[in-house]
Amino acid sequence: MISVSILISLLPMSFGCGVPAYPPAVSKVVGGEDARPYSWPWQASLQYSSNGKWYHTCGGTLIATNWVMTAAHCISSSRNYRVLLGKYNLAAVEQGSFEGFPEKIIVHENWNPQNVANGYDIALIKLSEHVTLNSHIKLACLPPAQSILSSNTACYVTGWGRLQTNGPLPDDLQQGLLLVVDYATCSKSNWWGSTVKPTMVCAGGDGITSSCNGDSGGPLNCQGADGRWEVHGIVSFGSSLGCNYYHKPSVFTRVSAYDNWIQWVSFEMLLLENIKT
Repeated sequence: MISVSILISLLPMSFGCGVPAYPPAVSKVVGGEDARPYSWPWQASLQYSSNGKWYHTCGGTLIATNWVMTAAHCISSSRNYRVLLGKYNLAAVEQGSFEGFPEKIIVHENWNPQNVANGYDIALIKLSEHVTLNSHIKLACLPPAQSILSSNTACYVTGWGRLQTNGPLPDDLQQGLLLVVDYATCSKSNWWGSTVKPTMVCAGGDGITSSCNGDSGGPLNCQGADGRWEVHGIVSFGSSLGCNYYHKPSVFTRVSAYDNWIQWVSFEMLLLENIKT
């Protein structure tokens, strides 16, 4: 029989989550900016190997000491991946950082790469070893199941994505203030229309600040009433017209819509581990 305490410890929920040792420098600044170093300590860099080198491809979120959440569209069966945690500058060697490798990658079974607008753009990476938490690496909090953000909630998208459409990739972690756009507005015909689904979160659309290529899979961080940061979204897609196109806000997988799936994947993996032993 599986111990309930063991199960709970392995699920992506943790007391003390969502509280950085170095609080982020949050402001109402419009436009992306360098993040305060290590102020988003659950931010992961998903990288793939090519010709002996590693390249950043997507972001991710540490939700348990051996689980990273990212977008399904970030995963290709033909690539080898690694996960970096505790990073600020991807070009530098940084004390307290962690390099981990996937033991297993689980992409949502309903994900269809030919139909991104259908949703289910979520994947979980089980690391081959547990990461030791420190001041640079902490767990993210996940929101309550089915919770919906209010319109104009101020959230931050974070990542190492391009600084603008077709622009350069930064070495330093970036953050961008985005205001949530409710589903009723985002699904209007002059916004995203039927492309956006209730299982998604829209944020931005002011034509100035947005996620961009390379931010995919990373978190949409929103501060709760208790001061803890919760990851409400996973960067999923933006407009083909450009990264910061007016009335085409960044679209995120709504994490609270997949609470049961996240819990089930964790539980299923734990069952398999116990069967093997």
